[in-house]
Amino acid sequence: MKEHKKRRRHIVVKSLFGIILLLAVFSAIVGTIGYREFSATVLEQYEENAFYTADTATHIVFADQMDAYAESGGTTEEYRHVWDNLSDLCNSQGATFVYVIRPDRTDYGHITFLFSTINKNSPYECYSFGYLRETTNDEYREKYRALYEKRSDKEVVIRDKGIIETDPHITAMIPLIDSKGSVQAILCVQRQMERLYQIRHDYVNKVIRTMLFVLLFVIAGQGLYLYRTLISPIRKIMKEARRFASENVTPGQRLSETIRNNDEIGILAEAVDQMEEQIHDYVENVTRMTAENERISAELSLASRIQNGILPNAQAVIGDRREVILFAKMDPAKEVSGDFYDFFFVDEDHLALVVADVSGKGIPAALFMMVSKTLIKNCIRGGDSPGEALSHLNNLLIEGNRADMFVTVWLAEISLSTGKGIVANAGHEHPAIHRTGSLYELASYRHSPPVALMADIPFREHEFEMRPGDSFFVYTDGVAEAVRGEDDMFGAGRMLDALNTDPDADPADAARNVEKAIQEFVGDEEQFDDITMLCLKYLGPQNAGAFAGDQTGCVSEKQPTSEESA
Repeated sequence: MKEHKKRRRHIVVKSLFGIILLLAVFSAIVGTIGYREFSATVLEQYEENAFYTADTATHIVFADQMDAYAESGGTTEEYRHVWDNLSDLCNSQGATFVYVIRPDRTDYGHITFLFSTINKNSPYECYSFGYLRETTNDEYREKYRALYEKRSDKEVVIRDKGIIETDPHITAMIPLIDSKGSVQAILCVQRQMERLYQIRHDYVNKVIRTMLFVLLFVIAGQGLYLYRTLISPIRKIMKEARRFASENVTPGQRLSETIRNNDEIGILAEAVDQMEEQIHDYVENVTRMTAENERISAELSLASRIQNGILPNAQAVIGDRREVILFAKMDPAKEVSGDFYDFFFVDEDHLALVVADVSGKGIPAALFMMVSKTLIKNCIRGGDSPGEALSHLNNLLIEGNRADMFVTVWLAEISLSTGKGIVANAGHEHPAIHRTGSLYELASYRHSPPVALMADIPFREHEFEMRPGDSFFVYTDGVAEAVRGEDDMFGAGRMLDALNTDPDADPADAARNVEKAIQEFVGDEEQFDDITMLCLKYLGPQNAGAFAGDQTGCVSEKQPTSEESA
């Protein structure tokens, strides 16, 4: 009897020791892996945020104006405007420094500061305009050289060891390339990493405290309950196993009624008793999930029809006007789209045209799209020019934009009697334009930033003039970024090739040529992004009927509700 009790105590001790040992090893492994992964993830986030800020800053500092900035002495109105925008960006994005430098390209041993802004909460001081200093070290020198020689399109430096001028930080660097393709300067964004170290320190402390608490709890309490929660239930299961092996009949009393452990042993005891209930529950769950999926599918289908319904009907908008032929088409990647197009008359002579792309996909993007579409139309009809409308839209969307969504917009207003118009482009794709007797080519000009990124920014306007027979083709990035394989994109070049298979084609045929080329390119690949196209052919004022021939303002072929032509 004493030997039996001794053996039972020995099992308890071994079990307790094994649990404590495994818990200690597990805690050490999880803590080490978590420490490394946690640090890597936070550092990666720091790097992504720094490059995001740098990319945004490229919409503020223009490489083509770099010589003018350098010659300005830091006193001109344009220079101060750019500096103020960089300073606002630096503070709004939580960066420590945002600066623009020009290295000495003989040996990259010195750098000159053209712009230098600093976060208002930072204890450091920024460099003055034209400040010349030695390159920090060989690592920076080689990264400057790589950017200027275009061997790299971005570089990052992480400084967390050794003697440095500031606290540990990360610096993201991208080249500023002018319209001729030359690197004119380097834009740098620096973020301090004191928050990374603080988070990591707190994480280590929490892991250590938790591990010690658990070990003490196991030592103090597990020994008292181990027999009741482990040994006794296991003996009951073993006894029932022997009984069932010899009798081969179900017991009069279920195991789950005698073993009430709320742990794996209790689950093991209940598994045999609950098999039929689990199968029944599984069938019910499948039925319920199928009905739920059908409900969601029906709601998304309704949302898709509602979205298509708010897109303009070309026949209703253009009517019997003969000055233009217009075609628009939207093909969402999901049930609902973040892309949209719009066209409407501002007055008897002026036609407004909109093509836009909201960041993201699905229901959130669709809701943001509907708000943006309504606000643009109200601004234009309220007397705003395209640039003014985008400025008002920008400030309205930023209010309460907790999801940090943004929208790229191409917005134009054209006079049908003269063919003259004004266009504003907020981060959207370059349109393609066809002049009579020539081929389609991209109309490249300087963009403004997308809408809803920063408050109180101006949006550039460009004047244009259409002559009878001219056409233009506007699209969202789903066209150029249609993907085949892992990284092979359709691109603007293939789009132009498709348009130029018949450059004089009516807008509907031009759009179908592009659509056909995309389908042949991607093959069976799943559509990655929403695809929206708008094409307009200008025929001239009413008396230009001779040029238009038998064409009218309406294409005869009937399109679906998401695809309108006029």
